[in-house]
Amino acid sequence: MGRLTTIRDGALEATVDSQGAQLMSLALEGREYLWQGDPAWWPRRAPVLFPTVGVLAGDEATSAQGPVRLKRHGIARLYDHEVVAEGPSSVTYRLASSPETREAYPFDFRLEMTYSLAAGALSQRFRVTNVGSVDLPFSLGGHPAFNVPVPGAGDAFEDYALRFERAWTCASPAIDADGLYDFSRMLPVVEDADALPMSHGLFERHLTITLADVPGSRVTLAGPAGRGVEVTFEGFPYLGVWSAEGGAPFVAIEPWCGLASAHDEDGSLEGKRGIVTLEPGGAFERTFSVRPF
Repeated sequence: MGRLTTIRDGALEATVDSQGAQLMSLALEGREYLWQGDPAWWPRRAPVLFPTVGVLAGDEATSAQGPVRLKRHGIARLYDHEVVAEGPSSVTYRLASSPETREAYPFDFRLEMTYSLAAGALSQRFRVTNVGSVDLPFSLGGHPAFNVPVPGAGDAFEDYALRFERAWTCASPAIDADGLYDFSRMLPVVEDADALPMSHGLFERHLTITLADVPGSRVTLAGPAGRGVEVTFEGFPYLGVWSAEGGAPFVAIEPWCGLASAHDEDGSLEGKRGIVTLEPGGAFERTFSVRPF
């Protein structure tokens, strides 16, 4: 664990760890909404995903700059991030490329993460800058997991549903035991409905549900007691929905720019679905927000 910073806005409070620039707590009126990392199911809470989302095939890829060797979800979560700005309701972190990061990911970058509270919501902003002399290929995403049920709500896991802005039909690509996508096998998830009921069996069947082009780029996860979270993620083309096997009492709602490797890709980082490419000197920003209620 690195340095913890707590920010507040009215009854909403968030704590972030400089190690990985990871959100550690999101509480409204003293009620904790963020999963607290019980290692019996999953020891993390809300890791930052950069410069990859998910796995690379064999943890490796080719690139214009040479071999890329990255474990699941990349390297941002592995490093202590520098605190570069701090106020009562916001905090900004920075991670810059180094000789060590270039061993795994042979590119020069600057990643800045800003967490801010306003109007009853937490915003998590990513800013990636290409500080090198060659094009920078990357993916990024969030991975916040939320307590289900919300403490004190009196609901059960199966009482919760993920709700969409309108009825729609979608399918999720199959994922094999190595975490690779098989887009030749699309598994139905929602059929002309505006809600996806939560169940532990759902995540045993799908491992990770991957949705594309979610209506309105907004979902709500809530139970009948009226407690839950609204996640808004404009500019993120994909949304991962996941819970650990074995009856874990949480659901992760993950806005993504990019995906894990797939069987029909060529093995290059530049050839992956959803990859972002920045020219030298360019910058890329995306923000998602979480509103607990």
